[in-house]
Amino acid sequence: MSEYLAIVPLVCVWFGGILTMLAEAFRSRGERMPMEGIAMGVLLTAAVTGVLLWGRGASSFGVVSADNFGLFVTLVLAVVGILTVALSSQVVERDGINAGEYYALTLFALGGMMLMATATDLLVIFIALEILSLSVYILTGIRRESKAGAEAAFKYFLLGGFSSAFFLYGIAFTYGIAGTTKLDEVVVVMSGLTASNEVLSYIAMGLLLVGFAFKVSAVPFHMWTPDAYEGAPAVVMAFMSAGVKAAAFAAFVRVFMSAFGGLQPQWEPVIWVLSAASMIVGALAGVVQRNVRRMLAYSSIAHAGYLLMAMAAGNDMGKGAILFYLLTYALTSVGAFGITALVASRDNTNDQFSDYAGLGTRQPLLALLLTIFLLSLGGFPPTAGFIGKWYLFSAAVSAGDYALAIIGVLSSVVSVFFYLRVVVMMYMSDQPSSAPVTAPSAASIFALAVPTVATFYLGLLPARVLQLALESIATIL
Repeated sequence: MSEYLAIVPLVCVWFGGILTMLAEAFRSRGERMPMEGIAMGVLLTAAVTGVLLWGRGASSFGVVSADNFGLFVTLVLAVVGILTVALSSQVVERDGINAGEYYALTLFALGGMMLMATATDLLVIFIALEILSLSVYILTGIRRESKAGAEAAFKYFLLGGFSSAFFLYGIAFTYGIAGTTKLDEVVVVMSGLTASNEVLSYIAMGLLLVGFAFKVSAVPFHMWTPDAYEGAPAVVMAFMSAGVKAAAFAAFVRVFMSAFGGLQPQWEPVIWVLSAASMIVGALAGVVQRNVRRMLAYSSIAHAGYLLMAMAAGNDMGKGAILFYLLTYALTSVGAFGITALVASRDNTNDQFSDYAGLGTRQPLLALLLTIFLLSLGGFPPTAGFIGKWYLFSAAVSAGDYALAIIGVLSSVVSVFFYLRVVVMMYMSDQPSSAPVTAPSAASIFALAVPTVATFYLGLLPARVLQLALESIATIL
């Protein structure tokens, strides 16, 4: 039975997805099924099994490894899933989304994310990537009556299929060089390349890089992000912003800093350029936005640049900072996007900056929490975002990447402008909006309270979590 231990968390999640599909298929017309309860139960089970597997180094079939690195990301994804389900319980009914389809797709996507974080074989990573991608494509356009959602899903699907082809060709070239797709065997071959295979290794590395850069929304592979965020249901946007980025970066780090670690001098300059471009474009494009969702989409692009900065640094501090920042960004973005889901309407008409005018009076609790999350995204102390960026910038400075660190600091300063615009609009607008706002339910308050507490905890007492991140990432390097 030990052969199956590593896949227990993701099997729990996929079993929940199948269960919700069956519940939807056999329910009577008008009958309510406990979809949220099923989803919450399997995600809690996955989280508990992840904790129980911590430190055991379980492996399944030689292609899935429940090392502490994979388990750290798995636990982050389980928390993201739990918070998403808690927010969805209120918003799904308001927006007229089929609950059975929605929760099944969400759980299948989470299972794909968890597999992507723990897979140690390029083909399995590709399978996981496609499982999560297909689920997220459908979730983006799950409101069939929404033209914007259908357009966003179609664009996401086309660009995603294009990037998947690059990724698959990268796997093919890697197999041609190494004769295997297992990462622990690829690293051996890549550390002793012959002159004839060196060019092929660069091609393989470049093709894989394109696939990963698309999933993490790095410039210039970011074009799907604003449209997908704007057209998708707001609660799906919260799930995408946190979950997809965490899973993609987990696989990105595992492949490039482990299997292709010996070629770091070759891929580091490319990551440097992607990081700088993502931070600059994300910050400058975010400034001119009038739609809150598109602003947050460009914000997520800038945050991808911050994480790539730590990859470019390549030192121990940077490696630990990646996991720490994935946790802080996931929690903060779920909170921020979750509030936009409550402010948004069924037809996405409440997404402009002006629709947030006077929110501090209409819904003071939501306005206060959104202020906290935006300040954390902007990197204000004593929030988790400040500490996370401090570690990322410190890693770049320690590696001698002063120019990249300066670009990161400047882009962070610019991003503060569009975060504070929302805060000013909520509290200081002379023309309050009359747009209706969904009052948060008990489940929504729970889903917003958890990231709020975590934002201050990680901002004030980060040492323990950072140490866990450093110990976790050491298990793959």
